[in-house]
Amino acid sequence: MTPAAVPEAVPVLQPAPAGAPVTQDLHTIPRRLPEGGRPNLVGMTREAMRAALIAAGTPERQAKMRANQLWQWVYHWGVRDFDAMTNLAKDYRALLAGHFDIALPQIVTRQLSDDGTRKYLVRIEGGHEVEVVYIPESDRGTLCISSQVGCTLNCSFCHTGTQKLVRNLTTAEIVGQIMLVRDDLGEWPVPGAPKVETRLLSNIVLMGMGEPLYNFESVRDAMLIAMDGEGIALSRRRITLSTSGVVPEIHRAATEIGCQLAVSLHATTDAVRDVLVPINRKWNIQTLLDTIRDYPRLSNSERVTFEYVMLDGVNDSDEDARRLVRLIRGIPAKINLIPFNEWPGAPYRRSPPARIQAFADIVYKAGYASPIRTPRGEDIMAACGQLKSASERARRARPAVAAPLA
Repeated sequence: MTPAAVPEAVPVLQPAPAGAPVTQDLHTIPRRLPEGGRPNLVGMTREAMRAALIAAGTPERQAKMRANQLWQWVYHWGVRDFDAMTNLAKDYRALLAGHFDIALPQIVTRQLSDDGTRKYLVRIEGGHEVEVVYIPESDRGTLCISSQVGCTLNCSFCHTGTQKLVRNLTTAEIVGQIMLVRDDLGEWPVPGAPKVETRLLSNIVLMGMGEPLYNFESVRDAMLIAMDGEGIALSRRRITLSTSGVVPEIHRAATEIGCQLAVSLHATTDAVRDVLVPINRKWNIQTLLDTIRDYPRLSNSERVTFEYVMLDGVNDSDEDARRLVRLIRGIPAKINLIPFNEWPGAPYRRSPPARIQAFADIVYKAGYASPIRTPRGEDIMAACGQLKSASERARRARPAVAAPLA
């Protein structure tokens, strides 16, 4: 048995030569999207998989066991070839191959930043594209995944928010982002090999394109698949869902997913937040914070993370810092201060480093952790707030560097 994965045509990721564009065109990767109208096992919940197997002819008394076997092959071992599922009878493997696909989205291009960050342009059904970012660090590897094609929120500082919403991603397309990056990292376990304690992909953040809570059911099911101990097996404490403040779904996220919560706050007055995060006009700061106060208890989380982008002269004053501390009083929290990642045509500037540090000091002295996020992948437009599937236009505008084949 071999871990699945990507066929021999998968290119090896290498930094581009000095002075060359870093985009690598991966049109040599075989199509991975579902074909032929067969149901895709990727993205099915356990119960859905069991029901699908019964409908395909699996005896009902065997269906739970067969679903458990398939679950491990697909999500633990990363296998895509039914013939490699050696604990299943040959005729049953043929039945599965005739009724189901095991298919992922398709990596179109990937870019490698000078700091090791990888950005993937990923094609899903219908020819739509989203961006996915992998950020390696010494003690962990974080994958930033998308939940929608485009976004409806129109946050004025966010490049993704400048494009219209096309559609929600399916559960298969969300969990597929995790799986295809594990393919690219070569991280599926090998039978008989020693267990690797430090995983290359150890954390997930739902901070890519889209508002996760506007695609709740698909996001929930994908994260439950990712957390399943017999599959990808990521701890719920290593999954963070970021929301701009969809108040009615926050309670559901606590009770039905139970992952960590990050809230894109970015302002301390409704007047400013109405401009930066227009959803505030529907659910204002006080309504949002009142809802969040219960999240740590309901989800058994230690704290909530507040994300706060630092915009020069907009939201970065000492009074903003003091007001922030007053607003969140009583909520177990950490405040991530994010230097604004500029993009072409952006209407804001990044706060100066001294101003960011002064803001952080006020928050820290009030008893809250206030780390200043180090921008990652800025040279490939992979930093926070910079993702946008329209990067495909930029890719077409310049020749790509063909990746060598493995």
